Amino acid sequence: MFEVLKAWFFKYFGEADAAILLIALAVGAIVIWLFGRILAPLFAGIVIAYLLEGLITPLQKYLKFPRWLAVTTIFTLFIGLLIMAIISLIPTFAHQLTQFVNQVPTVTNQLYTFFDNLSERYPHIISNNFLQHLSSTENMQIDTLNNFGNSVITHSLASLSTIMTGVVYLFLVPLLTFFILKDKDMLLAGATEYMPEHRGLILEVWYEMRTLLGRYVRGKVLEIIIVTLATWGVFAVFKLNYAFLLAFLTGISAILPYIGILVVSVPVVIVALLQFGLSPDCVYLLLAYAVIQILDGNLLVPLLFSEAMNLNAVVIITAVLFFGGLWGFWGLFFAIPLATLLKAVVKAWVRHANRHNRTVEHLHIA
Repeated sequence: MFEVLKAWFFKYFGEADAAILLIALAVGAIVIWLFGRILAPLFAGIVIAYLLEGLITPLQKYLKFPRWLAVTTIFTLFIGLLIMAIISLIPTFAHQLTQFVNQVPTVTNQLYTFFDNLSERYPHIISNNFLQHLSSTENMQIDTLNNFGNSVITHSLASLSTIMTGVVYLFLVPLLTFFILKDKDMLLAGATEYMPEHRGLILEVWYEMRTLLGRYVRGKVLEIIIVTLATWGVFAVFKLNYAFLLAFLTGISAILPYIGILVVSVPVVIVALLQFGLSPDCVYLLLAYAVIQILDGNLLVPLLFSEAMNLNAVVIITAVLFFGGLWGFWGLFFAIPLATLLKAVVKAWVRHANRHNRTVEHLHIA
């Protein structure tokens, strides 16, 4: 058994290139795990730089802009849109979030009344035992949710450290983004210079992932924007309460394939039922919401991620759970690219090992 494991290890890890790749992956994972929160502004800057690079390249290629002019133009437009979002959208989101949190006890009472009325109309579906259990825990739920809401408001609006961190990020992330874009070639050249001599396998994996990663980041941001705007438009037409808040959560749920939509659909359905009851407006609203999700999953996602989504659903969900639990938000956002990276590493490793084995066999034959 030991000889078999030894032979397998030397087959795939015996060469310097394979060993260097293994060390690089281990060091990268440890650094992100230990210093992920500290390096969060850098990660955000890299993500935004990837997003903006897709707009800078066409200016250089088709309009013959110099690099510095293309970077300055796109970055200025980005800052302008960011300021507009802060001025117009963020206050709306904060107001609706605060309003929703403050009305949690009222919503809970309305939910109990809704189930009570439903029990009278459909006693074979909603039993009295269920209502008694709901009634006995109602006060405890209200207190718990109210305390949670007060805690959210206190920590998000009155915490000095949170506000200061947000202000620092607000200035630091755009600054990092600008210099990453401006000094892109120099940074890549410097990284290549300090890479180890036996870096062939690392470069092979990098070239395979570079284009895919950029397309994923830009595609994911575009998906979030499209889903948010489409859902917001539908909710606004039906005059649903907390329209922008629920639309924003629906857009963000695109980060979590399969899981996010299940989680976000619960508050959408609850708010719709409490506002409209079992009426045609509620049915039409939920049907329109379902159509958006169907179009997102069956049209938009395949269009944006035809290459990146070449993974089994079980693999995607496992990657979301694993990397999300390990690295939080960034683990969730990059779950699919990380799963694709592992797939690319395994494929490159196997190809490299097979090439090496064929070379050794030819040398023995010769």
